[in-house]
Amino acid sequence: MESVFIAGSITIKSLPSLFVEKIDSMLSANLAVIVGDANGVDKAVQQILTDRGATNVTVFCSGSTPRNNLGNWPVQEIYTSAEPGTKAFFTAKDVAMAENAEIGFMLWDAKSTGTLSNIIELTRRGKKTVVFVNKKDAFTIIRGVDDLKNLIGVMSAGALDQAEKKIGLSALISKLKKEGLEKSQMGFAL
Repeated sequence: MESVFIAGSITIKSLPSLFVEKIDSMLSANLAVIVGDANGVDKAVQQILTDRGATNVTVFCSGSTPRNNLGNWPVQEIYTSAEPGTKAFFTAKDVAMAENAEIGFMLWDAKSTGTLSNIIELTRRGKKTVVFVNKKDAFTIIRGVDDLKNLIGVMSAGALDQAEKKIGLSALISKLKKEGLEKSQMGFAL
């Protein structure tokens, strides 16, 4: 069964109606939902899923206890050697969700490096991500590096600077581009 990794910016507490409509479509299509345990979009999505009586949901958490599991769904515990509470600790869960899902569905505030990292992780794995950019009130689809470059074009100079400091954004994009080139060259060699 196809699964969707739903996530977004921790600063966003309420979901736009267009985003909720897409969640409803996913539930109607009986997609398995993978969601994190953070506050913000994760918790708001969990509330929508609870309100809808969704059962095909798995909550991922770093460590053994989820911060939020509003529907008492099954929990996928991700263990890491990173110090609890650190960015690396929580990133382990996000990487596992990107690995386990077939598609991503993100709500992004055009500055959150956590959400942007999730999109990059999905892109690295050749998986499509549908992103609702809150400040544009519109969806965009990320299928590769060019789409990713277009997406980061909506970021302010300050948000880009923070992304560079926090996650090394330009180096990540360069690495993705190089990985894509190597994959395409390997494909021609076969």
